[in-house]
Amino acid sequence: MKAMVLTQIHNPLILKDLPIPTPLPEQLLLKVEVCALCRTDLHVVDGELPEPVLPIIPGHQIVAEVVAIGEKVTGWQMGDRAGVAWLQGACGKCEFCTTGRENLCDQAIYTGYHVNGGYAEYCVAHAAFCFHLPKSADAAYLAPCLCGGLIGFRALRFAGNAKTLGFYGFGSSAHLLTQIAVALGKKVYAFTRPGDKKGQIFAKDLGAAWAGGSDEIPPDKLEAALIFAPVGELVPQALKAVKKGGKVICAGIHMSDIPSFPYELLWEERSIQSVSNLTRQDGIDFFNLQIPLHPQVTLYPLEEANQALEDLRHGRVEGSLVLKTQFAP
Repeated sequence: MKAMVLTQIHNPLILKDLPIPTPLPEQLLLKVEVCALCRTDLHVVDGELPEPVLPIIPGHQIVAEVVAIGEKVTGWQMGDRAGVAWLQGACGKCEFCTTGRENLCDQAIYTGYHVNGGYAEYCVAHAAFCFHLPKSADAAYLAPCLCGGLIGFRALRFAGNAKTLGFYGFGSSAHLLTQIAVALGKKVYAFTRPGDKKGQIFAKDLGAAWAGGSDEIPPDKLEAALIFAPVGELVPQALKAVKKGGKVICAGIHMSDIPSFPYELLWEERSIQSVSNLTRQDGIDFFNLQIPLHPQVTLYPLEEANQALEDLRHGRVEGSLVLKTQFAP
């Protein structure tokens, strides 16, 4: 099979021909249709996440067909369409796993970081951590939901009943979450890179009530601000934009250092919270939403993964970037 492999951090991925993997008893063998890119992939490639297992095939937003089933697997059939996300294993026994917080498990295993992911024609995945996906849906539209959608959805849950929301960093997650939030009757304020007029028009086209640069203060105070960009400087900026009792929710897995800021920005019961990965229940609930999503997707051949990563790094593409294999419909 063809696969794009990271052999050393800070280096480009290398296209290799590798054997098709054999599933363990608890795993599925999956023929990959598409795999969406995520900023976390950049964090792995750039060494911002510690101690990745190298060499590694990145990618954790995988839509694929089940082509072999491990002997201990139940609930899956040949030909099913499966989705693979970032979380691919947890111990199942610790205080976090037994209280519905498996995303905090100290022994968690992550796709494209600890085990090979979806920048390949085939992959294996733990069946219990895969999601059943509809065959009728466009695979390229489903893929960004498996991290951008799921992490955004979990972050939105932490916002509680907030009706006025600010989204800082208008990429894959925010462009999906805007559609969900608007459908739920919430008012969205979109914050893009300063001067990104194209991105601001894109946000408004998706239903944002206002769009401006991340260095601007919105016309109305926010009840919650969700930060998707991995930029620590946005935390105090977002605190300035939320009203008393408001929340600033950091939805990325990695962020640059948060600069010091005066206590008055946090005063009056404002709070800061991080979102750590996702649980399987988040995925089940997300895919049960009766809200039609229309991701904006740019497709790349698998062999152009390095170019896609660079386009993601520099914000050259609106919406989501997706790699397709020869098996893509």
